[in-house]
Amino acid sequence: MATWNSRGLRGSTLEDLINRTIEQYKEKQLAIIQKVPTPITPIRIDKESRHITLAYFEQKSTVDYIGAVQGIPICFDAKECNTETFPLQNIHEHQVEFMGAYEKQGGISFLLIYFAKHNQVYYMTYEEMMKYWLRGQEGGKKHFRYSELDSAFFLGSHNGFFIPFLEGIQKDLESRD
Repeated sequence: MATWNSRGLRGSTLEDLINRTIEQYKEKQLAIIQKVPTPITPIRIDKESRHITLAYFEQKSTVDYIGAVQGIPICFDAKECNTETFPLQNIHEHQVEFMGAYEKQGGISFLLIYFAKHNQVYYMTYEEMMKYWLRGQEGGKKHFRYSELDSAFFLGSHNGFFIPFLEGIQKDLESRD
């Protein structure tokens, strides 16, 4: 299991570790993945530091990352959870729609979810995400519990990769066959 520090991953640390892993995959020519920028319109810019101090989102973002792994198109979003339950409201409808369209085009969509309480990252397949999403849409629970998840899809840092999500993709592909 992955262990980073006693305070766990916070804020952009999950994103930083994903970005470091992506760089390692790129260096080893295993994958090419990029962070999708969130489109914003600057309102106020500090002239001295040239930093944006106020902005608004132009449109809803799709997913956090998009790319290709050994010729397979992938897209995924990174999420964090501080409790035993993950609220489905943290997955937005436009993201579900984008990921579904991506899957229909032959790509692989997934979530990387960091469970702070357990200091673990989970690779959630699109199929599993849809199981919980549809359950919520049909009047069932509007969340899923940590205990409901498949232990085979928890990712631990090893072989020099902080969040080895290519292993999750491999298991995902095997489960589709």
